[in-house]
Amino acid sequence: PLLSILGVHEMGHYTAARRHKVDVTPPFFLPAPSFIGTFGAFIRIRSAMPHRNALFDVGIAGPLAGAMVAIPVLMIGLGMSEVRAVGPGGIPLGESLIFKAAAWVVLGQVPKGYDVVLHPVAFAGWIGLFVTMLNLIPSGQLDGGHIAYALLGDRYAEAARLVPYALLLMGILWAGWLVWAGLLFILGTRHPRTAFDEVPLSAGRKALGGVAVLLFLLCFSLNPFPIGRG
Repeated sequence: PLLSILGVHEMGHYTAARRHKVDVTPPFFLPAPSFIGTFGAFIRIRSAMPHRNALFDVGIAGPLAGAMVAIPVLMIGLGMSEVRAVGPGGIPLGESLIFKAAAWVVLGQVPKGYDVVLHPVAFAGWIGLFVTMLNLIPSGQLDGGHIAYALLGDRYAEAARLVPYALLLMGILWAGWLVWAGLLFILGTRHPRTAFDEVPLSAGRKALGGVAVLLFLLCFSLNPFPIGRG
């Protein structure tokens, strides 16, 4: 399930890029000795984006496609999960608004003193939404950076340079935000211009930008791994 989410996410980028005749590779998966077995997947874009409309389409296609798989996977997995009395052991996970809504639809109200022990399929859905949220951070070469540049144009740099500082503050609750802040400080928050940057973004895409912001907020968890909870 997790590889399906990651693969569909990258195929969203790939198909959008091909539609705009951008030279792009098929997705590559990166195996890793991590607790999910992978560093994720990526595509390599080998030509400049022709205009901001193309950049927007490529940037948003991945998160939307991935979320369309991650949400059903999460709900199927929740149906196979167990509600148990709270006890020692296990790894607590932060609950995004999408997760809370899915859990309520599938499992109903969880009684006080009980918790949901996620089936591996549900955990794959949780990771898929978590990855979607991280990719939508509006800075640098992340999907959110592509979307933000397409929406803001020349104003992008002013907003993007504030993002790593916001992540530093969020690092008070989860150390992982410090890693992302460090990466943005090292790699930079700048975004290259498109070939014909003067071409305006269409009105429909500007509206769809609001959907990207909403998806980020719905997938967001300030403390994804609250180890010290309880």
